[in-house]
Amino acid sequence: MSVNSGIFRRWFTRRSGKPGATAPPRTEAAAPESTGESAAESRPFADRPRPATRSFAQEVFFLQLLLVILLIAGALVALVLQTRRETLANARDRTVAAAQSFAHAPGLLEALDSDDPSATLQPLAEEARKAAGVDAIIVYKLDGITLTHSDTSQIGKHVIGPYAQAAQGISFTRTFNGVLGPSVISAAPVKDASGKVVAIVSVPVTVESVQHSVNRQLPLFLAGAGVAVALAACGAALVSHRLRRQTRGLGPAEMTRMYEHHDAVLHAVREGVLITGDDDRLLLANDEARRLLDLPPDAEGRRIGDLGLDPRTADLLSSDRIASDEVHLAADRLLALNKRSTTPFGVHRTNVVTLRDTTELRSLSGRAEVARGRLRLLYDAGMRIGSTLDVVRTAEELAQVAVPGFADVVTVELRDAVLRGEEPDGASVRLRRSAVAGLAEDHPLYPVGKLIRFAPDTPMAASVHDGRSLVEPDLAGSSGWRSQDPERAQQILDYGIHSLAVVPLQARGVVLGLVNFWRAGASLPFDQEDLSFAEEVAGRAAVCIDNARRYTREHAMAVTLQRSLMPRGMPEQQALEVAHRYLPAQAGAGGDWFDVIPLPGARVALVVGDVVGHGLHAAATMGRLRIAIHNFSALDLPPDELLGHLDELVSRIDVQDEDSESSVQAITGATCLYVVYDSVSGQVTAATAGHLPPAVAHPDGTVTFLRPPVSPPLGLGAGLPVETAELTVPEGSRLVLYTDGLLGDRTRDLDAALEELRTTVGGADSSPEAVCAAVMATLPPGRPEDDVALLVARTRLLERDHVAEWEVARDPAAVGPVRNACARKLAEWGLEHISFGTELILSELITNAVRYGKDPVRVRLLLTQTLVCEVSDGSSTAPHIRRAKDTDEGGRGLFLVAQYAQHWGTRYSPRGKTIWASQTLDSGGAQDEEALGALLLGSWDDIEL
Repeated sequence: MSVNSGIFRRWFTRRSGKPGATAPPRTEAAAPESTGESAAESRPFADRPRPATRSFAQEVFFLQLLLVILLIAGALVALVLQTRRETLANARDRTVAAAQSFAHAPGLLEALDSDDPSATLQPLAEEARKAAGVDAIIVYKLDGITLTHSDTSQIGKHVIGPYAQAAQGISFTRTFNGVLGPSVISAAPVKDASGKVVAIVSVPVTVESVQHSVNRQLPLFLAGAGVAVALAACGAALVSHRLRRQTRGLGPAEMTRMYEHHDAVLHAVREGVLITGDDDRLLLANDEARRLLDLPPDAEGRRIGDLGLDPRTADLLSSDRIASDEVHLAADRLLALNKRSTTPFGVHRTNVVTLRDTTELRSLSGRAEVARGRLRLLYDAGMRIGSTLDVVRTAEELAQVAVPGFADVVTVELRDAVLRGEEPDGASVRLRRSAVAGLAEDHPLYPVGKLIRFAPDTPMAASVHDGRSLVEPDLAGSSGWRSQDPERAQQILDYGIHSLAVVPLQARGVVLGLVNFWRAGASLPFDQEDLSFAEEVAGRAAVCIDNARRYTREHAMAVTLQRSLMPRGMPEQQALEVAHRYLPAQAGAGGDWFDVIPLPGARVALVVGDVVGHGLHAAATMGRLRIAIHNFSALDLPPDELLGHLDELVSRIDVQDEDSESSVQAITGATCLYVVYDSVSGQVTAATAGHLPPAVAHPDGTVTFLRPPVSPPLGLGAGLPVETAELTVPEGSRLVLYTDGLLGDRTRDLDAALEELRTTVGGADSSPEAVCAAVMATLPPGRPEDDVALLVARTRLLERDHVAEWEVARDPAAVGPVRNACARKLAEWGLEHISFGTELILSELITNAVRYGKDPVRVRLLLTQTLVCEVSDGSSTAPHIRRAKDTDEGGRGLFLVAQYAQHWGTRYSPRGKTIWASQTLDSGGAQDEEALGALLLGSWDDIEL
């Protein structure tokens, strides 16, 4: 039943005169005062108007209005259809009558047989058309030639239309949609005396539009609609006025809302509501109050003392005392009561009492507090556990986060393999205690670092073996736990520890260790709910420990790989005094490296590079680049050519890695700085591939940066040339090469960092070791995010009396004098014991240069740790060793050079090439004559170009 029907039901009840059905009469005291206060403000709270809703009268009015509209719409549709039918019928009648009348008109046949039928018939047709009120009267013979037409331009033309039926002597009428709208055309045959059809008369007419006909009748319809709407409004107003009189001024919206609220309070509210009168009788009780107080079905209307309530509760309900959240006993329930008087809001002196059940409030509050604590502890565990990638530190964080919020003592035992970063085996029960929290110094538990082998009967062994959690609520009654160490177990009990929860640390199905939660003193024993929470915490910690274990393994592998690829010591050379530093990043081993590579001709190459990233990939990439640079350096290439070849090599490697299905990352992003120092001339030549410029500290303390033209990092050159920068420095200058990790992270201003580096290395007369110490103490942060590689080299110049040079004319006769001069210089240096081999080497190299080379031809001897013989000429072609044939008469000289020299090779320059050979200074480097004869009989030879 709807709300409105409920209102009418109550209204008819009041009209029938039943007791208690009518609304209370309004007294003069309740009437509004003449103080300007509105009637709504002076009403009791229950009688005040609520937000307006649609009244019953409005609903009746809208229903009547809808009905009137539907009737008008139906009548209008019927009118349109009837008008359309009558209009078409009228058009058919008129056209048929006009066509037949004209077809049977006297004199028509004579006119048709005349010489000019149109002249005779056209006036008659126009007169008949106007009299009949049609559009046209068209006469045409059977050949289709029009004789009459309202449009004279159509006379004499062929008529178009379906007139075959008329030609057969049958009249017809048809309806069609023309340009001017719906049209009707009728055709009648014209017959001669014999009954033969000799012509056809057709009469078209445009049907009057239905809308035009309806428009003429529309005022009548509108007037009828207006009267219907007015009657509906009057009926609705009468109904509304009648309802307001019966409800004493309350509108239907207010009454509807009042009864809706009344039903909601009685049945829907989950809080008990009682209304008591001034005669201590219960006037109203909702369903929840009946349930809470266990009231009888006929409780309403009875006195409070007869309801069997608790005396204290009955006294409160019978008194005039106001109560707020008073706790009262009702059977086995604890009820919170609130009592207020309704006198300020109504005309009757009554009280309203609300009740709510608080029996489970205390237990629920306690459980909610525990749950909030557990959630807080889980949040702390997620935030605190795993802050580092250190296995032991993660275990300590696990122990610390659970004390004292969950347990009084926590111990963590891990397998040795986990601590080493290795994959643990699944069978061993030997665990090492890695963390303890919550214990004093005199605790009886095993100390940290102790390797524990758990007995098979202990919960720890069972947890490791089965991978499941166990709880021992009472350790005093657990025999299995005591079997590990009975004496120590008793000490633990005496210490006050009484309950234990053992949870395995599992990740990827592998047990990494155990976490033991202990409770002591007045703490409650562990139960299954506690065990579930412990498993949640341990599960999160196990993932962090496994991540730290895998990082430890990868870090150890990366460090091992990096150490194997980094230079283990500086090579012996006299051109530079070198010191270096390497500081790994916080994230572990990376891809920074440095190198010192001795080159022929008293030269040294300094290399510093940086590979983006950390870990195994960065270390392996660094090794690949370092080996490639050593190989290119062996070819004695200039710095720009060497970096160009290295860039091309990296591009090829990246393409190969992309084409393969391996997960190897590209090398692109590596930078390199290659610097060559010549100790004879003091010249520094540098080239860079995306690396920071080297600093040059002069002996006077000034510091400059040697800035080669910028080139992109390796692998991004795209064929662009690499350019070099040259600088001649005095002896005692310091070359400082470094990686970007020395200057801090990317947020730091680069110019400011370079200026700080300039200030640090600018001290005069500082040794490379002192410069390294000062720079490392000043620039890099405490825990750098990137690797730091630093290389400091102090320059030396080769003594002038250890350098001998000659210019040779391109004449075979000039070879002997130069060879003799070299022999005298060797005697001056005290190297007569290697003079024979040196003369042989020089003779072969100078002869080749004179015979096959170009001017100018020069010879240079350098005395360093070795004796270096250099022969330069202007040709870019160089000899190479090959196997000589038995019939070859010459060409074995270069083979002899290779046998007498410790190393030999070719170095190209913009003006030609230099062939060099180095010999050791000890006597073992000289070959005797018998060995020379054996070499001459050999089959190895060279081709001199």
